[in-house]
Amino acid sequence: MKAAVLHEYGPPSNLKYEDFPDPKPGEGEVLVRVSAASINPIDLKMRSGAAKDHFPVDFPTPIGRDVAGVVREVGEGVTNFIAGDRVMSYANRTYAELCVVKASDLAKVPEGLEITTAGAIPLVSCTGDQIVRVAAKVEAGQTVFITGALGSVGRCAVFAAKEIGAKVIAGVRKKQLDEAKSLPGVIDAIAIDDDTALATLGLVDAVADTVGGETATKLLAKVKQGGNFGSVLGEPKGTALHPTIKVTAIMAKPDPATFIHYGEAIRDGKLTLPIERMMPLSEAAEAHAISEKGGLTGKLVLLV
Repeated sequence: MKAAVLHEYGPPSNLKYEDFPDPKPGEGEVLVRVSAASINPIDLKMRSGAAKDHFPVDFPTPIGRDVAGVVREVGEGVTNFIAGDRVMSYANRTYAELCVVKASDLAKVPEGLEITTAGAIPLVSCTGDQIVRVAAKVEAGQTVFITGALGSVGRCAVFAAKEIGAKVIAGVRKKQLDEAKSLPGVIDAIAIDDDTALATLGLVDAVADTVGGETATKLLAKVKQGGNFGSVLGEPKGTALHPTIKVTAIMAKPDPATFIHYGEAIRDGKLTLPIERMMPLSEAAEAHAISEKGGLTGKLVLLV
């Protein structure tokens, strides 16, 4: 098969489009013919080596986490998928024509959802949903401040909070305020790149943070006593100064039910997950370079 293979940590150019041995499904696994694999921040960190302490790479190997495609073959013991099923998941080594996924981590793509769109959903849906429900422990009637609300994870987090019945305040850049206020479920938006504006934020029940850094540290002071601070970027600095706040940092876990739920919401127009650009897998190195420059307003999807 062809794959975008990483031989050593480094810049985007280290991703090489080349032949690589076909994977084989083992017990409880499914072989997927990949159609689409979107690029996520963790992919950039795995390629550069920034994430090697938590996600070491066994060279040489394809990288990539999101996948949507068609079942090619099932391993021993798999009874809920058959060849030809359209599927999606949050897996490993997905920048390739073929990848192996645990059947327990796999979901069928909802009818009517484009498979290229499905390839952008798994990681961000689980991350956005779990930062709200598991990390920030948001409950109905509460007020939650969600940073990066216009990012892919942020949009999913806003959707989750709205479903719970919480009131959402979006934390975005100053130039994004109007767009953020138009998101369903958002009652207000505040510029997190403006200290004066951020100072106007009153105490909230919870923060769901997708930005990290100094912004996260500042927001610790905005959580009421006994409130929750959820993060997908590790524990922020200054946590010890706020002993009454429950800080929970998570790494999203694959959840097929979440893939399906968010896929249906996107298909039905209840949730918007912008895709800015689609590129062939052969241009994975260029796609990583574009992603690293930043400024994207939607996901970048590799087509296989």
